Amino acid sequence: MGISKQESKDNMEPAMQFCSREWTIREKFVAFYIFIVHILCIFAPSQFTWNAFWVAIALYVITGLFGISISYHRNLSHRSFNLPKWLEYLFAYCGVHAFQGDPIDWVSTHRCHHQYADTEGDPHSPTQGFWFSYITWLFDSITLTKKVCPEYFIDHKDKKRSVFTLVLKYGRPDNVGDLEKQTFYRFIHDTYVLHLIALAILLYVVGGTPFLVWGMGVRIVMSLHSTFMVNSICHSWGKQQWQTKDLTRNNWWLSLISFGEAWHNNHHAFEYSARVGIEWWQLDLGWYVIWFLQAIGVATDVKQPSESHKQRLAMDNPKEGVSKSLK
Repeated sequence: MGISKQESKDNMEPAMQFCSREWTIREKFVAFYIFIVHILCIFAPSQFTWNAFWVAIALYVITGLFGISISYHRNLSHRSFNLPKWLEYLFAYCGVHAFQGDPIDWVSTHRCHHQYADTEGDPHSPTQGFWFSYITWLFDSITLTKKVCPEYFIDHKDKKRSVFTLVLKYGRPDNVGDLEKQTFYRFIHDTYVLHLIALAILLYVVGGTPFLVWGMGVRIVMSLHSTFMVNSICHSWGKQQWQTKDLTRNNWWLSLISFGEAWHNNHHAFEYSARVGIEWWQLDLGWYVIWFLQAIGVATDVKQPSESHKQRLAMDNPKEGVSKSLK
C-alpha cells in the first residue's frame, strides 16, 4: 500500500483547502450527523435526570472501553490478543454504537495511521495542522480515500454504498482483508446506521427524551472528543518515553477518560501489545479487563512487550533515535 511522493503531495491539497473547496455529499452527511449529536447536548441540562446520567455513563463505558479500546483498537486493529468469536463479535458490536464507524472502516483507517504515522500518508496527523488531526480530516473523504484505499474511484462515485452505511472512504481498503472475509463484519458495514437508529429508538421508548439526549447526545460527544484528543493532543503535547519515529506522546490526564489509550507513545512503540499502560502506575482500564479475561481463560495469546524490546527503544539508548526530521 505504498504512496509515492507525488501522490502524497496530492493528498495534502484538499486538507489545505478545507474552507474553500466544495464538499461532497458524503462529507455533508458526516457533518450533519456530528452536528446533530452536538445539538442534542444543548438540551442536556433541561433534560437531566439521574437515570439518564447513569445510562450515559454506562453506555460510555460499554461503547468506549469494551467497544473502541478493547475491540476496535487492541483486538481487531492490532490483534494483540484473541477472543472466542462470540465474544469478539459482542465487543465489536459495542463499538458500533460509539458512533465512530463500523469495524472495517475504523480498523482500515487506524492501520493506515500506524503505517504512515505523522507523515503525509497519515490519515489524521497534526503535521497537517492541529484541527485537521482533531476533526476536520473527517470532512475530507477524497483525501482519506487516496491515503487508505489505493484503488479508489476517480470520479468519486461509490457504487457499492447504500443509505445505511456511514463510511468516509470512496473505495475499498486493502488492509482489512481479515475482517472483510467475515460475514458479521460485512453485515455491520452494510447496515451500520440502522444499528444506531435502533439504539436511539430503544432509549426513547425506555426513558423518553432524557435518555435520548444523554444516551445518544452527551455520551456520543464525550466518546468522539476523547478519541479526537488522542489523535491530536497525543501527537502534540506530553512526554515521549520511547524512541519512536513519530510525534507520539503520553498524556496521563487524557488516559483517565480514554480508558488508557492516551499512553500513546507507549502504544506506537509497542503497537502489538495488549497493554498500553506499560508501567504499573500508568492507569489502563482496557488492560485490566484484558488481564481479567486472560486470567479466567477467555483471552488467549495476549501480547506484551519484552524487556529486550523495551531496552532497545528506551530514550537513554543512543543506538535508536527519534527522527530529527519530525521535530
